[in-house]
Amino acid sequence: MNRELIRLIIGQFFVHTCMTGTRLAAPLLALRDGHTPGAVGFLLSLFALTQVFLALPAGRYADRHGFMKPMLAAIALAFAGTAIGVAFPRFEVLCVAALLTGAGCGISIIALQRHAGRVAHEASELRQIFSWLSLGPAIANFLGPMVTGLIIDHSTGQAGNNLSYRIAFAVLALFSVVAWWCVRSAQEMEPAPAKSDGQPHHAWDLLREQSFRRLLIVNWLVASCWDVHTFVVPLLGHDRGLSASEIGAVLGVFALAAFVIRVLLPAISRHLREMTVVMAAMVLTAAIFAIYPLMPNAWAMAFCSALLGIGLGSVQPMAMSMLHQITPEERHGEAVGLRLMLINGSSVCMPLMFGAAGAAIGVGGVFWVMGGLVGAGSRMAWVLGKTPLPNFRVLDSSHSAEPASHALGEKQAQPPREP
Repeated sequence: MNRELIRLIIGQFFVHTCMTGTRLAAPLLALRDGHTPGAVGFLLSLFALTQVFLALPAGRYADRHGFMKPMLAAIALAFAGTAIGVAFPRFEVLCVAALLTGAGCGISIIALQRHAGRVAHEASELRQIFSWLSLGPAIANFLGPMVTGLIIDHSTGQAGNNLSYRIAFAVLALFSVVAWWCVRSAQEMEPAPAKSDGQPHHAWDLLREQSFRRLLIVNWLVASCWDVHTFVVPLLGHDRGLSASEIGAVLGVFALAAFVIRVLLPAISRHLREMTVVMAAMVLTAAIFAIYPLMPNAWAMAFCSALLGIGLGSVQPMAMSMLHQITPEERHGEAVGLRLMLINGSSVCMPLMFGAAGAAIGVGGVFWVMGGLVGAGSRMAWVLGKTPLPNFRVLDSSHSAEPASHALGEKQAQPPREP
């Protein structure tokens, strides 16, 4: 991986940190000012809401204009969202800050994933690049809230006063400036050639490709398992009489395991294809979900949580690698945006379904139903791994020296290969 791509990953990390830090500071400030839990829940939903509605337009914009324009727009949104928190730390302004920083985070993810996917010259390199890319958000999800919380508690003589929140938002705004510094000299790649038929195309046209549909379903199942674990573990821990710190430790072990497997994925991905990793992760997840509700104490739950983190944490980089191989290069941004819209829309809606299902069939039943679904879905991953790729782009060792911009366009006249 070259130095420029490392700088771009660091830049996206700082944009993501702006969002995760704001996602901690905004609800804490709202609660301090006496707003209800319902109002705070509404505030938190706004972080994902803009990503649902802006994902497709942002993907199309990236397809037309490359990396720099959408990335600079993302940085500007992140800066604006944190800066207004410095100037006006009130609930209605915090709602706007949530919309702006959430939008900036989503656009930066789309821009970088599209750009990084075009850098790769071979399939194994594509897997390694997306494994490294997945580390940025994972670290930001940890460091953003931690740094923000420390500033709120210790930056002034009195924890949680208005000045401490202003300082926290100011530091987050500075992070967006650092992000700009990291990406300012990025080199644009040659634009992918557009289709010659002159027909306008829509994002939903991508769903006509069976491999893309299967990949989205597999990715949605895995993302839903992630949401199930986050939502149900506190309920299961409460039923087991665990303390808040024990429940937090169980979730923390999951996050740590997901991070560790992503550190190891660049080496693992040299030897295993995408759908091999994904299918193994789905089978492991189904097995863990089958026994998770039976675990009697925090130690047993933490063991299951660690195994689950290893499985689920390995999927996203492999799914992104596959996505860039089965979609036309001139529409990578749209494909990434459609995937992000599906995942974020699911994250908004699924907790409501989990809550209703938990009330009807119990907490353990939610695990077992979702485990059955992801277990059945593993066959779809197996079929996807055996299906010849559409070959919109040639990615193999014989083309490793060829620039990525020369290996695109129409389907190539060559034997189909497995992913």
